[in-house]
Formats: sequence, C-alpha cells, structure tokens
Amino acid sequence: MSASVSARRIAATVLAAGAVVSAVALPASAHDNDGHRHSRVEISAVQADSPGRDTRTNRSLNAEWVELTNNNRRAVNLDGWTLRDEDGHRYRFDDVRLAGRATVRIHTGVGRDTRTDLYQDRRNYVWDNRSDTATLRDDRGRTVDTESWGRGHHHR
Repeated sequence: MSASVSARRIAATVLAAGAVVSAVALPASAHDNDGHRHSRVEISAVQADSPGRDTRTNRSLNAEWVELTNNNRRAVNLDGWTLRDEDGHRYRFDDVRLAGRATVRIHTGVGRDTRTDLYQDRRNYVWDNRSDTATLRDDRGRTVDTESWGRGHHHR
C-alpha cells in the first residue's frame, strides 16, 4: 500500500511539474511572437518644448514633435494606432506604413504628410514642456511604448 501511495505521489509530482513547464513555455513563446510583430516600434525621441518662445505659430508648433522608429526589418502598418498625451489629446494614424528601419516624426502643427513627417494639424501645443507622457497604442488599444519626462516621471 505504501508503495502505491509513493508511486501516485511521484506520478502527481511529475504531472504537476509538466503542467508548470507547459504553462511557463506557452506564454513565453506566445509573447515572443506577439512582441515580434510590432513591439519593435518605439518612441525614439520627443521634443516637447519647441525651441524659442512658444508663439503658437505653425513653425513653432511643428518644432514640437514625437519620433517613432521601426527597429524591425519589415514594414509595420500603423493604421488605427494612436499617440496620446496625459491630457487625452489623441492623434490617430490613418493608412500609414512605417518602413523597416525607418523613423517618422509626428509634428503638432499643420503640414503635408510624407514618409518621414506626419502632422497632427493642431493650432495649439500638445506636449507639456515640463512633464508629460507620450503613449503609443496599436490598433487593438494595447500599449506599444511610452515615453515620460519631467517631475515625477522615470525615463524608460
């Protein structure tokens, strides 16, 4: 009887260990595949405070920007992605493909979109000079990257 109890305990331990290994291995590979798809797109630079005085001219507004870089070799479709600040100002990407190893700069002011420069077409500043957070989300609303600056924020 004690031999069969020991055998059952050993079998239960082996099965439990197998379940733990499966549980650990599955999310890791799923995460790698999901992350491989677009987590290589990052907020690579922010200029929240346009140089000179904040005159609210289009030139000054366009000197406020956020840069995104695709560190992957393959292009990423940003259609439906959003970039937002802490106050809820939101820019939605519409039919934008970011080529592999490419960078695009999203300016606050008015302008004509190109492969390297996009414009929010705003007449007011978005990014707080002293303290703010830029959040990039994909078309499913998942956070892809954030960049914070100023008091109470830790740079990532």
